[in-house]
Amino acid sequence: MQQTTMLKGPALRPSPRSQALVRATSLLLRPLADRVPSNGPGIAFTRALVAASMLAGDSPRGVDVEKVRCGPVRGEWVRPRDVRAGQVILYLHGSGYAICSPRTHRGLVARLARYTRLPAFCVEYRLAPKHRYPAAADDVDAAYAWLIRQGYAAEDIVIAGDSAGGHLALDLIAENARTGRAQPRSVVLFSPLLDLTLDLAARQEKVRRDPLISAAAAKRLVGLYTAEQPADLPRLQVRLDQSDGLPPFLIQVGGVEMLRADAEEMTRMVQNAGGTAALQIWPGQLHVFQAFSRLIPEARSALRDAADFMSTANPRSM
Repeated sequence: MQQTTMLKGPALRPSPRSQALVRATSLLLRPLADRVPSNGPGIAFTRALVAASMLAGDSPRGVDVEKVRCGPVRGEWVRPRDVRAGQVILYLHGSGYAICSPRTHRGLVARLARYTRLPAFCVEYRLAPKHRYPAAADDVDAAYAWLIRQGYAAEDIVIAGDSAGGHLALDLIAENARTGRAQPRSVVLFSPLLDLTLDLAARQEKVRRDPLISAAAAKRLVGLYTAEQPADLPRLQVRLDQSDGLPPFLIQVGGVEMLRADAEEMTRMVQNAGGTAALQIWPGQLHVFQAFSRLIPEARSALRDAADFMSTANPRSM
């Protein structure tokens, strides 16, 4: 079943706070992102800069956090204090495969957990440049299998993620289809990365300049993970074959970011493979704006939409 792409609030103007955030990002962060080298010191600086930005965006209130180290599975549980049993969120944070961690995304995951009243496990997958392909994808696969061993049925697992986490989520769905493993209940993605060559993003940047980072700078970052691998390797250039068992997708993307093109292509890919995918394009918003719930009202509204989808989307009724 195909679902028409949705434009979230086509007549809606971005809030003054949101506009200010985009201007500040464009003036302060983009020049740094475009100039920092992709070497050891550069990566360390970028991790610190992004961590400071993400931690300013939201705070992990009303939840309990528990670190997990279980064989190849690393990450942390974020549990709301009024948690309801049965379902679980598996969260795949973004990073360009080289930046961020469960700690940087704890505020975003905490708010999502509170809105849904579901426990969330955020995977601490290995990062480039120390760990290259397929380390991150293998860690996500291991976390999904681990949740099933913990007693969760696949149909009770909701996959959520942002940016590079979107690519990891799609890889997991494709691998499940290839191996015959049961698919999760649903998938919710924020500003997902699809094309690791960044060609889609580069074309989108010709339409509108991304306020956060250029396609060229993002490509250098992702290249730390994909180094020396052919671009058409199946788990890098992810494709979905026709399938009756795909989970329903909700994809949210900012209207001014370059990964808008990736989100649109991913939506078409899921639909063409026989799945359902709803796309929300939020006018005037930047990359993973959902992380800034403490600063902009659009982030809270988008996360409530995501939480509603997680609570109601049922693949057995699609």
